[in-house]
Amino acid sequence: MRIAVIGGGAAGFFAALTAKENHPESEVSIFEKSAKVLSKVKISGGGRCNVTNAVTEISGLIKAYPRGGNSLKKLFHQFSNLDAMQWFQSRGVPLVAQEDGCVFPKAQDSQVIIDCFFREAQRLGVVIHTFSCVSKLSPVEGKWSLRFQSDERSSEIFDKVIVTTGGSPHVEGLQWIRELGHKIELPVPSLFTFNMPQAPVTRLMGLVVEDVKVGVEGSRLNAEGPLLITHWGMSGPAVLKLSSVAARFLNERNYDFNIHINWVGIGNPELVSKSLNEIISQHSGKQVTNFRPFALPERLWGFLIKRSGISADKKWGQLGKKDTNKLVETITHDIYPVKGKSTFRDEFVTCGGVSLKAVDMKTMQSKVVPNLYFAGEVLDIDAITGGYNLQAAWTTGYIAGHLRQ
Repeated sequence: MRIAVIGGGAAGFFAALTAKENHPESEVSIFEKSAKVLSKVKISGGGRCNVTNAVTEISGLIKAYPRGGNSLKKLFHQFSNLDAMQWFQSRGVPLVAQEDGCVFPKAQDSQVIIDCFFREAQRLGVVIHTFSCVSKLSPVEGKWSLRFQSDERSSEIFDKVIVTTGGSPHVEGLQWIRELGHKIELPVPSLFTFNMPQAPVTRLMGLVVEDVKVGVEGSRLNAEGPLLITHWGMSGPAVLKLSSVAARFLNERNYDFNIHINWVGIGNPELVSKSLNEIISQHSGKQVTNFRPFALPERLWGFLIKRSGISADKKWGQLGKKDTNKLVETITHDIYPVKGKSTFRDEFVTCGGVSLKAVDMKTMQSKVVPNLYFAGEVLDIDAITGGYNLQAAWTTGYIAGHLRQ
């Protein structure tokens, strides 16, 4: 049996290795259009490779996927994040989990993951072809003909094909899959930072605020976590999560929207008001600037006081009801205009791709044509940061690699 894996990324390697392990008599080939394989794995996690997340329950795992989580649930029972960790560690890659659940190689270097894949490919006899761009995929009597742009080969016939070409920023990049009869969900960016030109808050660049709640004004889309203020706007886990859950909504608005921020992460403004009134009662003689509530960073607290129209030399006991209400509003529902986005590092993630309705989510085989399988980000599956996108690649690659009918 001849098996072709189109795409030399995370899902492609996992699918190819799994296919060869389960079908040792078969010929398994990876076809990568560029000069290098696993390029995205190389830069993942800032070059350390965030291989997965150590969340212990599958119910918690699927919450990290704004798109595809429910479909992945059954697949995770077959190959979970804990299985992925065992897979790497049993192949000589020790892992460590951070407090936030992110799992990295103990070496803190993505190259050890790449080396592991190359060792396994060599051990099993998986053949890797670079500069091999598939220009056309055609069914031929129950098999598949792959046509290549390279002069070295015009076309070859394979019994099974696994498509792991990754996310495409434009729908045109998935036209060849659509022509085979598969529905394509419009690809749009996910995991990006917010541009806020001329916003006064950018003067606090470099400041990290823990445990904030952020949301898109005029919607129920929200996220929480640490927020980083940058010279161009806002980033950090909270913003990246929000960009993921709101990916389509923000794309439809051309990334022109208002973000609302709860700087203390306390959902009930009345509780914030109660805390401020207790300070007024107990520390009335202290200057507002010198007594910070909720352990807010000093620079942020000074900024919020000014933003609330309160004089820096005012004492807590001098705050009237109007001042207090304005301060509560600023702390719990601060609003800023966002005008555009920026890619998060070099880790481009797309929302969209091959519709899961066109795929048998028990086997990853196409429902449209037989002997064609999908895995990885080419599917309409994407997640927030934290190792979840790579986990989806491992899981779908593992299931596809079994080549079940």
